Formats: sequence, C-alpha cells, structure tokens
Amino acid sequence: MKKLFAFLLVSMLSLNINAQKESKKDKKETIEFIIDSTSVLTLDSTIKTLYTVISGEKGEKRNWAQFKYLFKPDAKLIPSGFDKAENYRVRYMSPDNYIESSGKWLVENGFFEKEIYRKVDTFGNITQVFSTYESFNSEADDKPFMRGINSIQLLNDGERWWVINIYWAQESEAHSIPTKYLP
Repeated sequence: MKKLFAFLLVSMLSLNINAQKESKKDKKETIEFIIDSTSVLTLDSTIKTLYTVISGEKGEKRNWAQFKYLFKPDAKLIPSGFDKAENYRVRYMSPDNYIESSGKWLVENGFFEKEIYRKVDTFGNITQVFSTYESFNSEADDKPFMRGINSIQLLNDGERWWVINIYWAQESEAHSIPTKYLP
C-alpha cells in the first residue's frame, strides 16, 4: 500500500511539473505574439500589417493573433480562380479557416506577399482597395512565383480600420493584370 501511495504521489508531482512547463510554454508563445493595436489606426498601416502578418521565411511562425485582429467579426477571405474543368470558382473562409487551410503551408514553404500598387476608393466610412501583389517564397527571391489583385473592403468606425472582406484572384495567362493596376 505504501508503494502504491508513493507511486501515485510521484505520478501526481510529475503531472503537475509537466503542466507547469506547458503553462510556461503557452505564456511564452502568447508573449511572443503581442497584438499591436496601433496597426489599424490608418488605412496604410492596416494594409501593411495584412501583408506583413502572412509573410515570413520558411519555418517562421506567423502572428495569427495580429492577423485575426485586423478583421471585423464575420469577415470573409474569398480566393477565386479556375478549377480543373475551367469553371470559375470562389471559396468563402473566415480568418480561422484561412489559418487552418493555409497557415501550415506558409510556414513550411516560406511566403512573402508584397504590395506593388494600390488604388483606393472611399465613400463615407467604407473603403475599397484594389491592391496588386507579388508573391515570393523568400524575401531574397528576385522573381515572384505569382501575382494577383486583392480586392479589400474596409470599414473605418471612427476609431480604427477593420477588414470586412478580401476577395482575390491570381494573374493567369488568360487574365493578366491590367496596366492601370501596375506601378
């Protein structure tokens, strides 16, 4: 009986120590990715933050807390393009869906998306941005592996900017980026 009690005591202590280590690890990861609330005070800083948080070298974690902070609840990310049967399709994702579907790939492959041109239209509190981008696997790459346009709808509530939707399409042989959306 004493042996059983001693075994249970050692096991409980071991579990407690491991739980404390996990708790410290979780706190470290939280500290590592602090949300910058100033990133949404201007239209320019909001767009720059959007590109920055998804970009990083291979193996570099992304600040998904900052990414989600950009979006109004119920915001959508909407990639579009042709499927194998040449039908044009769209897919609707929440920020969490985007992280689940693309987050691992971004880290495993390295990904940098850089804005090369921007056209902005505003009416009242709503703004529509056509943001032309180039995508690279590394910041050191000279040539992009992809280009396209992000159609970003934003709301300014008087205190900050919110991303409402991002609807995007990649450039293709059939659909090149018009010169009016290039630098």
